Amino acid sequence: MAFVADPSAFHLSLWKKQLAHVPNSVWEHAGLKTLILADNELSEVSEQIGRLKNLRMLDLGHNHLTSVPDALGDLDGLTDFLYLHDNQLTSLPSSLAQLKKLRYLNISENAFATLPEAVCGLENLIELRASDNQLTRLPDCIGRLPQLRELHLRNNQLTSLPESIGELLQLRQLDLRGNPLTSLPAAMATLPRLEKLDLRWVTTLMAPAWISALEARGCVVYK
Repeated sequence: MAFVADPSAFHLSLWKKQLAHVPNSVWEHAGLKTLILADNELSEVSEQIGRLKNLRMLDLGHNHLTSVPDALGDLDGLTDFLYLHDNQLTSLPSSLAQLKKLRYLNISENAFATLPEAVCGLENLIELRASDNQLTRLPDCIGRLPQLRELHLRNNQLTSLPESIGELLQLRQLDLRGNPLTSLPAAMATLPRLEKLDLRWVTTLMAPAWISALEARGCVVYK
């Protein structure tokens, strides 16, 4: 099936078109800034996606992807959003670390057991959503996201967090709901901008003493 679009168009939505494959004609629209392929039946995406150098937003959510192409790393104009949620991903290509301008990444509702280290290369990331996976650990490199303001980790299998979480000096919101946490690093107490810490549905954690100090300086802690 071919989709005819104005070659000068900046936005293309193929949302919920029951696509099993992305039509080759899509890759011909090099001027695209927004491409929405969500809510289809995609099990793969061609490496040709790397031709869309002007993309600022890409939505591949709600499909059946078990991997994404290395060529995603060629989309160095991707600044606004990359949606990969609700697929069957267990890893991401190392090339993803080349997306130095990306500000929002959603990899929730997949099958990640560890957060891919490529994510740590996204130095301008403001919001990271990795809820509803099978994460048992976060890599130490999580501290290399200097602009990160929101980190959403609800419903994973985390029992602890690395000390490097304390290096996220711009972090405002940290969602840890529904994890089997048994400890939290003391470095969290020094996060200067933390406004919201969500620990609801965590039944395995004895709240550390420094939690009250966080609350005293205005951080809202949900327990």
